[in-house]
Amino acid sequence: MSSTIFIQTPFQSKSLNKSLNTHFVPSFKLPVSLSFKPRTAAFSKRVHIRAGLIEPDGGKLVDLHVSEPERELKKREAASLPKVKLTPIDVQWVHVLSEGWASPLTGFMRESEFLQTLHFNSLRLDGGSFVNMSVPIILAIDDLQKASIGESDRVALLDSDDKLIAILTDIEIYKHPKEERIARTWGTTAPGLPYVEETITNAGNWLIGGDLEVIAPIKYNDGLDRFRLSPVELRKEFERRNADAVFAFQLRNPVHNGHALLMTDTRRRLLEMGYKNPVLLLHPLGGYTKADDVPLSWRMKQHEKVLEDGVLDPETTVVSIFPSPMHYAGPTEVQWHAKARINAGANFYIVGRDPAGMGHPVEKRDLYDADHGKKVLSMAPGLERLNILPFRVAAYDKTQGKMAFFDPSRAQDFLFISGTKMRTLAKNKENPPPGFMCPGGWEVLVEYYASLTPSDNDRIPQPVAA
Repeated sequence: MSSTIFIQTPFQSKSLNKSLNTHFVPSFKLPVSLSFKPRTAAFSKRVHIRAGLIEPDGGKLVDLHVSEPERELKKREAASLPKVKLTPIDVQWVHVLSEGWASPLTGFMRESEFLQTLHFNSLRLDGGSFVNMSVPIILAIDDLQKASIGESDRVALLDSDDKLIAILTDIEIYKHPKEERIARTWGTTAPGLPYVEETITNAGNWLIGGDLEVIAPIKYNDGLDRFRLSPVELRKEFERRNADAVFAFQLRNPVHNGHALLMTDTRRRLLEMGYKNPVLLLHPLGGYTKADDVPLSWRMKQHEKVLEDGVLDPETTVVSIFPSPMHYAGPTEVQWHAKARINAGANFYIVGRDPAGMGHPVEKRDLYDADHGKKVLSMAPGLERLNILPFRVAAYDKTQGKMAFFDPSRAQDFLFISGTKMRTLAKNKENPPPGFMCPGGWEVLVEYYASLTPSDNDRIPQPVAA
């Protein structure tokens, strides 16, 4: 593993940097009709290849960190400001905003941005152009906090240990329409939505927006900070590797050989299109996840084994952590996942079955149609520059003893191993069919489930900024 590099209405809203060049720089476009049809990568056609990484939304990545010489001054200023306590998930959103994943957004959303996001899944910039923004990035406060802020136009944001994280400036306080937010983000108000129960149900009835001045880069001191590369750092890494295409794959689960088949086949097809060095961004989600997901630290161990065992090529793979919390909001949320990868430099995005989805919290069915995520991505306003790569279905081919792309003409030869089945096998210390997952990766999963106690099955540790 020594050779592997693990990388870590022209209505202008005030939190958008007004100095940004808001004209999109067109990237190459794959042949599609000018009518309103899905835009997915047409691998069967040759296209004109352009060198260089895709430009970030708004033309420039925002950086909301205070410069080091100014930090002490900002700390002294913060001492006299009203204080707002952040939850660990709030801090994760500060992390996301501070590094430019949500560019050109420069802080927690004010009401104009919140409403545009909620109703249009986009933000309008100067000049009439717009960028995709499908999930609200907001900060909730309660009545007492609102009263304590009074007429101040700035507040200090503290973590649970009273450490100063940021100053929020030019603030705006407005009502928190919880039911409307939930209904429009998730398409349901059914009880049992994990992110809702964790962050919205008991949150305050007010939202506070403004521009962020983040005192220092967010660190978690969990041994994984070296994997948490910012969009700027990722772009530098892609340039160092002379990447002429970047294809991103998000996951919140362990990598099995079906995933690997998809990723290696994608690179093969990009080479056939004329690219010289397409690079994979393997980008596990690193913020809040629900209780039955494998924790980030164990997933990273498993991903490392996948590279060690040669399932993916370390020379053409960058493994990094995406710091965003997970909503499980299906077609709405997958737009956010794709938009953020544009800012990291990806011009291709792999989307699979039921992206960002989950089982219905009340009924015995999926919450979202399994195909809607990829269909929405292919048509979403503000994502026109991103080429969508639909997930080809892979299953275990019993005749070959390995994962292969599903062939419906001989369906009887294929075995579908669900996530539930995989977890059951690992919990029982049983092995899956040979060729389903690399042995080292499977050992990590077995070790994880063996480490659990009955109480651990109800919750998992979440990354907490140090």
